[in-house]
Amino acid sequence: MPILTGFSILGKRGRSGKGKIYEFNQTKNGKYYEEKRVEVFYVIEDNVIITVTVYVFYGKW
Repeated sequence: MPILTGFSILGKRGRSGKGKIYEFNQTKNGKYYEEKRVEVFYVIEDNVIITVTVYVFYGKW
């Protein structure tokens, strides 16, 4: 749950963002990656979190 436990990321157009890095240690599309970074951008309306976009990156951070 990156939104609750991740680090803050600046979003555009009034959106908030959180990111989190996970151990991956797997092969994806024929290439080995140590970590996976998930970035979630969201808005809060009437005390409800609405996910706008989720990005996933593979590599080492």
